[in-house]
Formats: sequence, C-alpha cells, structure tokens
Amino acid sequence: MAGEPRSPPVKVLAAQLRRCRRAGAGPWLLGREAAGQGPLAVPVVWMQGTVLAVEAGGARGGSARLQDESGPFTVLGVERVPKGRPCLSAGKYVMVMGLVHSCNPEPILQAVKMTDLSDNPIHRSMWSFEVEDLHRNIS
Repeated sequence: MAGEPRSPPVKVLAAQLRRCRRAGAGPWLLGREAAGQGPLAVPVVWMQGTVLAVEAGGARGGSARLQDESGPFTVLGVERVPKGRPCLSAGKYVMVMGLVHSCNPEPILQAVKMTDLSDNPIHRSMWSFEVEDLHRNIS
C-alpha cells in the first residue's frame, strides 16, 4: 500500500532529528560523522514523549504536540492511526511510530502508530539509553 513504511523505524530523540539534513527530495539523513559512520536515512522513526497538547479534527486528522527529554515535536494524523487504549490526553507518555515530514526547525511526523506507555515508568526512564544503544550499534 502506498505511504506505508518500507524500512524499520529508527529510534531517535527530537534533538537528533533537528540536526538531520535532506538532499533534494530524498529521505532525511541523520549525520553520524562524530561516531565515524556515514549518514543514516530516517524515513520512519520511533519516538517517545509526553503529550503536551492535542488538537482535534482538521484536514490533517488531528495533531499532538509532544516532548521528549531533548525537546518538542509534532505528530500529525493522530486520529487516524491504531492507538490501542486512549492515549491522546495531556500528560500521557506515548510511543509514536511515524513518517518524517520535516526535521527543522522542529520535527514533524505523520503518525503510523501510537501506544500509551504511561503505566510503566521504566519506558520513560530507559528511553534515552535505548536510543543511545541503538545508535552505538547500528551500522
């Protein structure tokens, strides 16, 4: 189906996405020169954060403003994706899988999936370690 992700999502923090660059109409590229590696395409990402605000309806299927430990990001189409139990309220800690629309000045994703992770505080406390571990080991 058109528009579906073709690669597994890359776990990232908002600050990492803000540093991405794009060559023409290609995918956003996460620079990894400091780690001695070439850039990594990030067409689909996995992010986690706290819901700050939700805007219902509209042509984009609703949007949510989230914040992870490194900064804010926006998710579009939140009313059109599988969510399991309700997670679209301020204060919830959620996982978002989404297609990258823009990286700067602030990341904007088109939601593919959302899940409420609020019930287990380990999700929040371990997130930055998961992201760091992935980027240390991904080639």
